[in-house]
Amino acid sequence: MIDVEIEDRAWTDAEPDAEALSRRAAEAVLAYEHLSDRNLTILLTGDAAVGELNARFRQQDKPTNVLSFPALPNPEQHLGDVALAYETCAREAARQGKPLAAHLQHLVAHGVLHLLGYDHMTDEEASEMEGLERVVLAGLGIADPYAAGEGDHD
Repeated sequence: MIDVEIEDRAWTDAEPDAEALSRRAAEAVLAYEHLSDRNLTILLTGDAAVGELNARFRQQDKPTNVLSFPALPNPEQHLGDVALAYETCAREAARQGKPLAAHLQHLVAHGVLHLLGYDHMTDEEASEMEGLERVVLAGLGIADPYAAGEGDHD
């Protein structure tokens, strides 16, 4: 089960299908990884909430686009939680000239891949993770977010 919690209504004001788009992107990653029986939660919130989480758990006192919180192994098959900050995501989408819907799905896929243990700390890891993102997003009909070098993450 993929639970989508919308804490900041700016998401649905700007993108009425935000919940369904988020769920579809997470399902696509899980299907690709043959883990459709796993559970996770997606929180669509704002910069303030993500900034607080980022400060508390990553010691970075600023908002970011997406945060992932992997769960410890558990009998419920819960992978963890992904949180997205509306203002940062909307600003990035506008700056990159892409629809918010596409950027949302990219960042959800990115966050779910982090829950599955993928990372981008080294060039090799980044190449692998970005390749998976490209495949999953292509299956959703979304253009390569890295084609113009604009899908970078922090």
